Amino acid sequence: MDKLKCLSFFKCRRKENAEVAPENLHVNENDENQERGNWSKKSDYLLSMVGYAVGLGNVWRFPYLTYNNGGGAFLIPYVIMLALAGLPLFFLECSMGQFSSLGPVSVWRILPLFQGVGITMVLISLFVTIYYNVIIAYSLYYLFASFQRELPWSKCSVSWADGNCSRSPFVTHCNVSISINEIFQANKSWVDANNLTCINGSEVYQTGQLPSEQYWNKVALQRSSGLDETGVIVWYLALCLLLAWLIVGAALCKGIKSSGKVVYFTALFPYVVLLILVIRGATLEGAAKGISYYIGAQSNFAKLKDAEVWKDAATQIFYSLSVAWGGLVALSSYNKFKNNCYSDAIVVCVTNCLTSVFAGFAIFSILGHMAHISGKEVTQVVKSGFDLAFIAYPEALAQLPGGPFWSVLFFFMLLTLGLDSQFASIETITTTIQDLFPKVMKKMRAPITLGCCLVLFFLGLICVTQAGIYWVNLIDHFCAGWGILIAAILEIIGVIWIYGGNRFIDDIEMMIGAKRWIFWLWWRTCWFVITPILLMSILIWSVIQFRRPKYGQIPYPNWGVALGWCMITFCIIWIPIMAIINIIQAKGNIFQRIAACCRPAANWGPYLEKYRGERYGNMLDSKKETNHEIPNISDSRKPE
Repeated sequence: MDKLKCLSFFKCRRKENAEVAPENLHVNENDENQERGNWSKKSDYLLSMVGYAVGLGNVWRFPYLTYNNGGGAFLIPYVIMLALAGLPLFFLECSMGQFSSLGPVSVWRILPLFQGVGITMVLISLFVTIYYNVIIAYSLYYLFASFQRELPWSKCSVSWADGNCSRSPFVTHCNVSISINEIFQANKSWVDANNLTCINGSEVYQTGQLPSEQYWNKVALQRSSGLDETGVIVWYLALCLLLAWLIVGAALCKGIKSSGKVVYFTALFPYVVLLILVIRGATLEGAAKGISYYIGAQSNFAKLKDAEVWKDAATQIFYSLSVAWGGLVALSSYNKFKNNCYSDAIVVCVTNCLTSVFAGFAIFSILGHMAHISGKEVTQVVKSGFDLAFIAYPEALAQLPGGPFWSVLFFFMLLTLGLDSQFASIETITTTIQDLFPKVMKKMRAPITLGCCLVLFFLGLICVTQAGIYWVNLIDHFCAGWGILIAAILEIIGVIWIYGGNRFIDDIEMMIGAKRWIFWLWWRTCWFVITPILLMSILIWSVIQFRRPKYGQIPYPNWGVALGWCMITFCIIWIPIMAIINIIQAKGNIFQRIAACCRPAANWGPYLEKYRGERYGNMLDSKKETNHEIPNISDSRKPE
């Protein structure tokens, strides 16, 4: 059988006892799967999964959502949504990858009709890696800028600041009197130039722009007026982007064997920094007030009556755990077959959520101090996303004694948080290539990985122009939203409703052992009913609440919005395209063809023969060097 010419994507499988090519340097003799390799240690996998799930959103989005949705009260819907939506999807994807030892595209041998779902996941991950590394480049730039005796955004510099740069409100107009009967309002600069004096109480104040805000826009980004004005490539951001891709490429050059070692630092170091920031923040004046707005006395349990709060909790859980991006399937595919993926899912999900809560203390304690020394309310200094990471928090750090030290720690933490997620995203892409072209990847994993990084670097250059931040926001707005929700809904419908939830549970029990019916009661309830309904509700809500993207107060042009729709359409169009191709490739009338595509392919099952047992004893097992060809699924396995 292993000498036959491979004819299709779904029919190809190398035998377990096939001789390992000598050029395959990325597996070792202790690996259970000599074809693809396995994680060297269980801890390599767990830290990689934690690093993938715990990302920038845990630091710059969750704390703001908690504050904005009732403080401590928000933790109630957050935990409920973790149990009802996040954990069931997370466990499902980990189980799929581990059971089949296949990446996010090839794993759809489980249901050929939905093969396009895997392609959608990989394409969305590809788009996201382009702009995500730009955010890492921003962190690198600020990290390097922090190595000074005084942080460059600590005051308004004459070299880049304008007249609006101020930490406190300033007078723009006031009333002046040039004679007894003549009083008029004049610009404050004109008043000063003519040595006049404002009439007390007539001053008109304007809120100034923080030095950190002007530094972000005028120096770091050199931001243009909008998407229409591309400008030039900001050379230092381009160099930081190149460095970021070199770091990613170096960490992944040997696949999981090298990235599994790097994550011991990149996954654990953020916790060290968060702990240091929490301890330092707790010693500052005003920290208690900041914490009270986060999850303390200012918590508002009446917010639980608001549907928007529950939607935000479900959305945050969904995106925070990185489900439906393909990365969970890819990373889990390198596990040993008998690994307890159930306990892994619990550990990673709980760690992710606790990290989000813990990060909030580090953020709000220092923002509380910033509000205290500036005489403002905490509500006036709280930000989210880019405004928190590159404006509000740097502003707060600049006002601390030893500001450069704290700034270096903070941006190094952002760097490591971003790199972990980026490692898994690129591994998703290379794992897909591994499944489609295994022989090539054995010989040329390092060149192919570095080549992918180089191509993505060039694609990302548009994001480090003067209009770069608008491109980053545009890709994030369209690609990281509906496409992922659609993929997740189809994934759970395909696996649980079409392939069969009970059959899928039998597959899981082949890995973790048989469990009593009561153990599966919760999972069945979530997989069959609750989780699909929640995901559909989020999707419908997102469609209803859709607004044209804008950055700050700057709207996007029509062509930019159209381009955004083209990007997400390109990602999801493969779902119907691959379904149609597979139906055409099948045999029989239209109903027979659809039925054939709704059955697992003949080569679906455990990768290694020794684990197939009676259930998969007749599984097709031949070479898969040409897995990339269009599948012929006419001989799909009949339902059990």
